Amino acid sequence: MGKNKLSKFAEMKTIDLVFQYPYGRLKEEGFDSFPLRGRWKEFFGNDNPIVLELGCGKGEYTVGLAQLYPDKNFIGIDIKGARMHAGATQARDLGLKNVAFLRTQIELLDCFFAPGEVSELWITFPDPQMKKVTKRLTGTRFMGLYRKVMPDGGVVRLKTDSPFLYAYTRAMVELNGLAKEVDTDDLYHSDMVDPILSIRTHYERQWLARGLTIKYLAFALDHATALVEPEDDFERDTYRSYSRGTLEAMHDAQCTMHDS
Repeated sequence: MGKNKLSKFAEMKTIDLVFQYPYGRLKEEGFDSFPLRGRWKEFFGNDNPIVLELGCGKGEYTVGLAQLYPDKNFIGIDIKGARMHAGATQARDLGLKNVAFLRTQIELLDCFFAPGEVSELWITFPDPQMKKVTKRLTGTRFMGLYRKVMPDGGVVRLKTDSPFLYAYTRAMVELNGLAKEVDTDDLYHSDMVDPILSIRTHYERQWLARGLTIKYLAFALDHATALVEPEDDFERDTYRSYSRGTLEAMHDAQCTMHDS
């Protein structure tokens, strides 16, 4: 492990808005050991709605949304601490009081949030998992998990560059009769007017520079529907010569070379 990563991990331990509870720690301390489950309002000091960004990466959306909406509390979740470091230090340095970061696996979500505690979810540029529907963050398996922490009708928001993931998620939403709030396959050429358009992650800018369109889908997740998977006959993405993780590794290596 490089010195840069080691220093990031060390600094993360000193930032009071960061909570690090990967599977190994929960297994050792107990899956019901997280002290803020059902009590996040005590950390934030208010009863404002809680919004999660799943797979937050560098936390650009978590921080950007927190700045746009001071009347909501935002928590970025990712297992990669070195990525999260950027957003955590930015939120700390900006003095944002409505931001937290949680380093853990998304599959463990209900260990950290009580039923109904989360009002809204953002899923920003996830791996589309074209071969493994059970790992797809917009698949019915994960929708069942989200129901455990959201109220009936809580909003799920997907932003993606992947035509495959957009087509799949749209089909899942329509097949199950979930109410759509927003649906566009070309966000930045739509007639949508929303402050979120001002937030563009590093990798989103890369996709846009390559001429790709950004898709945005928001829908209400009810608790009554027995969710059904759509038939998996969607055209696969062909442009993904590099995964998001590979792109991040390449970018970090370039930054290290420039800094040396």
